[in-house]
Amino acid sequence: MLTFGVRNINIANQLEAYESITGIGSDSTGCSIMTPKAVHRVLKITGLRPEQANIIKQQILSCGGEAAVTRGTVNSTVESTCMLIMGTINQFDKLVKKLYLQPFNLKSLAAEIKEVLAKLEGRKPYSLDCRGKKIDIGVRTLVMGILNITPDSFSDGGQYIDPEKAVERAKLMVEEGADIIDVGGESTRPGHTPVSLEEELQRVIPVLEVLSKQVNVPVSIDTYKAEVARKALDAGANIINDQWALRADKEMAKVVAQYNVPVILMHNKSDNFYEDLIGDMVDYFREGIEKAVLAGLPREKVILDPGIGFGKDLEQNLQTMNRLKELDCLGQPILLGTSRKSLIGKTLDLPSSERKEGTAATVAFGIANGAEIIRVHDVKEMARVARMTDAMVKVRKEQRV
Repeated sequence: MLTFGVRNINIANQLEAYESITGIGSDSTGCSIMTPKAVHRVLKITGLRPEQANIIKQQILSCGGEAAVTRGTVNSTVESTCMLIMGTINQFDKLVKKLYLQPFNLKSLAAEIKEVLAKLEGRKPYSLDCRGKKIDIGVRTLVMGILNITPDSFSDGGQYIDPEKAVERAKLMVEEGADIIDVGGESTRPGHTPVSLEEELQRVIPVLEVLSKQVNVPVSIDTYKAEVARKALDAGANIINDQWALRADKEMAKVVAQYNVPVILMHNKSDNFYEDLIGDMVDYFREGIEKAVLAGLPREKVILDPGIGFGKDLEQNLQTMNRLKELDCLGQPILLGTSRKSLIGKTLDLPSSERKEGTAATVAFGIANGAEIIRVHDVKEMARVARMTDAMVKVRKEQRV
């Protein structure tokens, strides 16, 4: 006598759906029909007027999906509403076609929904040209080694002020598995003292001039000052890592576009007040991406960093980690920098010198939730964590090819 067996399976995108359906022996025609019905999405739309929201709700319901709106939307007693629309890919496809025919600028919204849905299907691996040095995005997790040329960084301040020691340390990190070296001349720890343009240049340029010639991996410069970025690029840097996402210096977007250099945009804020933590972060990144693209930088050269430890309290940092997948709607590679940070120190009540295990946990979790690059102090150990985590999520990475 046969015994029934019921279990759930996790399907993240249409490729996984197709493989699951073919896996039980369905014919190819049936697979093509059922695949978009097997993937369920929930999208949040903000800034809708009641008349827009009511049309969208009517249309998604007619497609078999569902929608949630603010109370008072139906009778227009509210000025605006957020909206959650829920459905399968098949239902969303039908909705998009219907919205293209509707008034109130819903054709534009339909195009945006279609774009976000496409990004949620995953991004194919690609080779990123970092001014002559190339790295592969999406094949395996890349490791960025931290090299602070500062006297006051929270974890390793003062250790590598001497250019010779800095270069020696960078070479060791490459041997240990670093794919990128990130050079910083100004501490970004809470309560740090800003340094002048001249001082920052005096710290990083001598290191970059030697380092760029002696390592075969890209070297990034961690700065928000356009002039530091320009001189660092002239000295051989390959990537710009801007902790203020092109906001602190209006010339920075021009510099990254002029040199056609990959740029890392980090989320940052002078306070920790949010209307919607991830929603506000997505808006922040969209603005940064638009600045880079309008300046002339190809979008594929933009990398995003959720800024763990910046403009967020402990709970907000934990929430950001828990919701990393929600940044998939932007379609850009994610760099995660949690190494030895207060997120770990406050959670485990440990000093920076004892946060290696906590860092490992955040690295593994981040990779499992989509991070493509990890920024770390302990390169050898975290490279091993990355390789092990990649082995467990490798199937998903390979499916992007």
